[in-house]
Amino acid sequence: MFKLLDGKHLASKIRLDLKNKVSEENLKPNLAVIMCGDNEASNVYVNIKSRACNEVGVDFEEYRLGNNVTENQLLELIDNLNKDKDVNGILVQYPIPKNFDLIKVASKIAPEKDVDGFNPYNIGLLNIGNPHFIPCTPLGIMKLFEYYNIDLEGKKAVIIGRSNVVGKPMAECLLNKNATVTVCHSKTKNLKEELLQADIIIAAAGRKNIVTSDMVKDGAVVIDVGTNRDENGVLCGDVDFENVKDKSSFITPNPGGVGPMTVAMLCSNVIDAYIEQN
Repeated sequence: MFKLLDGKHLASKIRLDLKNKVSEENLKPNLAVIMCGDNEASNVYVNIKSRACNEVGVDFEEYRLGNNVTENQLLELIDNLNKDKDVNGILVQYPIPKNFDLIKVASKIAPEKDVDGFNPYNIGLLNIGNPHFIPCTPLGIMKLFEYYNIDLEGKKAVIIGRSNVVGKPMAECLLNKNATVTVCHSKTKNLKEELLQADIIIAAAGRKNIVTSDMVKDGAVVIDVGTNRDENGVLCGDVDFENVKDKSSFITPNPGGVGPMTVAMLCSNVIDAYIEQN
């Protein structure tokens, strides 16, 4: 019998704990969020982050740059926010214009304000096993493992997807907990063969139903990070949930699994940044 990894429930609990901490310790954390252009999905995500921050007591400031913004204007704004002592965390909402240098933008954010964990300095700290700020989605998944007492040591984990946002930092988080990690991607041969060996599957490919029941061994832990739409426009993940759930020991719903944890970890990182800076 499978057990749901209820990210919505855990995220709610974490947000309440953070709210109490902010109130009891009279903290004044501040997050600056930068948007370039008017991407519909980005607007949705920023609104979700804004509501969560307001709930826990994080001041949330939006900086909306128009469609004609230049890379230098974005870098200049980040530089000004780096210097602003009242700003504790800086987040650039992706996507940004295709001609912008992603690494240059991530590198511009001061490491101590890099609450998304994308600055190469923070990525390097994670890679050597001494993390500072961890990207919010992998961090949220690790918190789910911890809350549900899922032992990672010596387990074979297979990640589908090698993005800098989820796949790569997720691999490092698992390695730091002594899991044996395989990262699969669009060029991987025999994905099914890899998955059938996995004690833990983390699907972050952005492809609907890329994980089906015949690819999952009995008792596997299945984490669905994907964000897709079905033919009716309904939000769905990378895992064929209805057919995979009965083969799994633990599985995340989607929506309601990883997404809420990502937002809760952002709030947590901003509060940690405030405490460090003060």
